Amino acid sequence: MASKAVYSHRDPMLKKRDDFEDILEERRNTSDLRYALRCYTPALYKGLTPCTASQLKTMVLQSDQLLYVINQVSKETGTATDEIQSEAEAILEEMAHRLQLSTIRFFAFTLSKIFKTLFRSICVNEEGIQRVSRPIRETQNEETWLTLICSQLQQTIQEQPVVLLPSHRSYMDFLLMSYILYTYDLALPVIAAGMDFMGMKIVGEMLRMSGAFFIRRSFGGDKLYWTVFSEYVKIMLKNGFAPVEFFLEGTRSRTAKSLTPKLGLLNIVMDPFLKGEVFDISLVPVSISYERILEEALYARELLGVPKPKESTSGLFKARKILSENYGSIHVYFGQPVSARSLAEGRVDRSQFNLTPRHIPRKPSEGIQDFVNDSAFRLVRSQEENMVLKPWVLLAALLLQNQAAGNKLGVLVEDLTEQAVWLRDLSRQFGAFLHWPDHIPPSRVVSSSLSLHRSLVRVSEGRVQLNLEPGFPPPAMTPEEELLSKAVVVLSCASYRNQVLHVFIRAALLASAIHSVAGSRKQEIFNAFSFLRNMFSNEFILRPGAEVQDFEEACYLLVKSAVLQVHQQEVLVTDRGHRTLAFLTSILDPFVQGYQMVCRFLCEEAAESLTEKQFVPGVRKFFIKHLLTGGLKYVEVLSSDLQKNALAALLRLGAVQKLRGGADEGTLKVNTVMVNSLEDTLGGKLPTQKPLAARL
Repeated sequence: MASKAVYSHRDPMLKKRDDFEDILEERRNTSDLRYALRCYTPALYKGLTPCTASQLKTMVLQSDQLLYVINQVSKETGTATDEIQSEAEAILEEMAHRLQLSTIRFFAFTLSKIFKTLFRSICVNEEGIQRVSRPIRETQNEETWLTLICSQLQQTIQEQPVVLLPSHRSYMDFLLMSYILYTYDLALPVIAAGMDFMGMKIVGEMLRMSGAFFIRRSFGGDKLYWTVFSEYVKIMLKNGFAPVEFFLEGTRSRTAKSLTPKLGLLNIVMDPFLKGEVFDISLVPVSISYERILEEALYARELLGVPKPKESTSGLFKARKILSENYGSIHVYFGQPVSARSLAEGRVDRSQFNLTPRHIPRKPSEGIQDFVNDSAFRLVRSQEENMVLKPWVLLAALLLQNQAAGNKLGVLVEDLTEQAVWLRDLSRQFGAFLHWPDHIPPSRVVSSSLSLHRSLVRVSEGRVQLNLEPGFPPPAMTPEEELLSKAVVVLSCASYRNQVLHVFIRAALLASAIHSVAGSRKQEIFNAFSFLRNMFSNEFILRPGAEVQDFEEACYLLVKSAVLQVHQQEVLVTDRGHRTLAFLTSILDPFVQGYQMVCRFLCEEAAESLTEKQFVPGVRKFFIKHLLTGGLKYVEVLSSDLQKNALAALLRLGAVQKLRGGADEGTLKVNTVMVNSLEDTLGGKLPTQKPLAARL
């Protein structure tokens, strides 16, 4: 049983947020062994008895689509069908999970011990799991409440296939999800995991037995592998073996920003609905928010070019020293299930799937691809909106801006507290899901956050600043090494600041557009906004084709906050709006400067034979040179994520082309005139000439 709600959040835009409860509270007071061995009777899809792992494999190998593809591959390659069938069996053996309750119970016991050591609390929104009315909860005794606590999600699981879509910021995510579902007596998911984990001795097999199925990072043109994989997922989904869980972003976000969604698995899970093989599919976005990320320094080093450590059992045991650290709280928000049927209504004509036999693979039409892409962006946006933000993310934003302004003495604690309260109120006006305990004085909230993140900040003589100084005695380092050492702290801090960017990004784009336009004409400001939005659409979750909606949302937020007055032809800044606009432009500045410098690098330094593989090391060296000479002020531009996103934007806009085929494979061809023009426009030197997409 989980403890009762620890707090309730009221959002000014959404009127209400669910209550949360700490599922670790009972674990601290009762037997973990009894918890792990308790009766576990989850609700099943349509009451069916789940098939065994071996039965599932048989169903995949006998599926019409796989048999069709085996025959096709045999004709194309001249290989006997029996040989290709054996290859399919080997792929499936490598891939398939072997979910076992005994392993789940072992993890339930072990994770209880680990979570109680690492985290102060793990808070789950009770209505996301429960979805029962408050009057029922308040009028029932505890025993009855326990039978009701999971009724809504249980009902969803019983009535239609369920796909769980958690955000992905830590290795801990999928273990945490299974732990929560076990706690609430819900069906455990089968989880798409990368092949990296399969190589971990013992641990890899234990993950397999706890529901993980392993897939390659890329399939290339391997038609057989793709078919085995897609049939495996679809048969699990259609037969209700268990909820399917995967990460829409495809990989962990090292920056704590949401990543552009990958569509492969979402296409697969949508397929049974689109073909009419199931009535509906419930897509459940889940937002996992960490007060302190276990991998913060590891991620920062990866972004600076340090190779990612290979997943291994020995590495896992070496990492046990983290058990002596305090990582604060976790909030897990189960969003409202999204119906695939409701998403498709009025957008998809499913009769097109009756034109060919269902077992014959077909490439999704452009309309289907647009539908799946739009659905993916909506689901990731839902994840973002339900992220629970801690006070530290606001402090990180303020400290980074202070550091970039060149204040080497740091900021007074009292001033930082005043700024944090101002930003707290602004965040709430913008609809942020903020966990700031109002019953505690702001000074205590700030000091508690600074204490939890003392590896990133230091407080001395009443002043706070990022902990950029080397240890004592200081090691002998070159200027480049010293810069990279500081960059680890800056990028770690930026990963927390990034958690609040989705709240401000549209308003920040508008603020930067206003700053770059000489005048107040609404048309020109919209054109500048559209340019910036298009430029940064690889950097942030900005739904394709929604320029006008995003502009109107930004205007609404800034008018509501008394920052702007928006008229039919003009956009005017109020007297009290300058502070907010300064903050918003500053929060976007590192990205603007980073993209400008990528443009400059490509025009000034890029050799004729520069390849995509050489791009990141080359641009990093270029950035380090300019940071050391004072030509750059934002250390966070050293992030390889920002650099790759900038290149992706230039490739998308046609300013850079990637040559294919022959000896020039992968070589980048730079349109110097266009890249120079984009750099100038980012710097506000040239007017944008984008026509109005629709009447405002």
